[in-house]
Amino acid sequence: MTTPKRYERIAFVASPSAEAQAALTQLSALYGNADPDLADVVVALGGDGLMLQTLHDHMRSGKPIYGMHRGTVGFLMNEFSTIDLHGRLEAAQESVIHPLLMRATDADGVVHIHHAINEVYLFRQTAQTARLRILIDERERMPELIADGVLVATPAGSTAYNLSVQGPILPINAALLALTPISAFRPRRWRGALLPNTAYVIVEVLEGDKRPVAAVADHDEVRNVRRVEVLSDKTISMRMLFDAGHSLEERILSEQFGY
Repeated sequence: MTTPKRYERIAFVASPSAEAQAALTQLSALYGNADPDLADVVVALGGDGLMLQTLHDHMRSGKPIYGMHRGTVGFLMNEFSTIDLHGRLEAAQESVIHPLLMRATDADGVVHIHHAINEVYLFRQTAQTARLRILIDERERMPELIADGVLVATPAGSTAYNLSVQGPILPINAALLALTPISAFRPRRWRGALLPNTAYVIVEVLEGDKRPVAAVADHDEVRNVRRVEVLSDKTISMRMLFDAGHSLEERILSEQFGY
């Protein structure tokens, strides 16, 4: 009697690139392509952009997501192969991540709610620098930050935009968030803060009419914001699968040593 595989029904999604579409054709012929609603696992074929989109699309499904690199940037992806995919999925290590919840209020008082897997950031819309006030757990911590902007990053996102603006790399299991300024002018020497992942972050925009600011949660943008609230949404747990020996924890640790 054959033992049922834990990930028998596989749903494939692919980016529009020729490379990803060719992989989709190959893998579908070998393993079938289940309806995502009925699948045991979703396999994303592309780069990190597709992986983020796939995680957003299946954020509340509880289904594990396994990526294979058929795109440009592949930090979140496994190596591509058509061989023994069921075996790779069975042996894969699971990382559980929680998204950020952004609640942004614009100049008209409209509230916009979005989730972010990597980061939430505020950024000046014009040549004028942004003037921001930062509160943590409703206590003022910085009365005025003059900068291009500021971001809140998860451990999973700490190696993305956060790292490019000199923010810290966070181990994937660290109960932390990174609060990092973007080209800070005043206070000039402020490099950001490490916050517990229970923190409730509020950023208020000062002089919003003169110095308009946008807020972005991964790829969802809100223009002319006046107040942005950010917290880790523990009601949502997303499962990512990585080949043994190449877990997300290992990749983030290696990144700290320049690999």
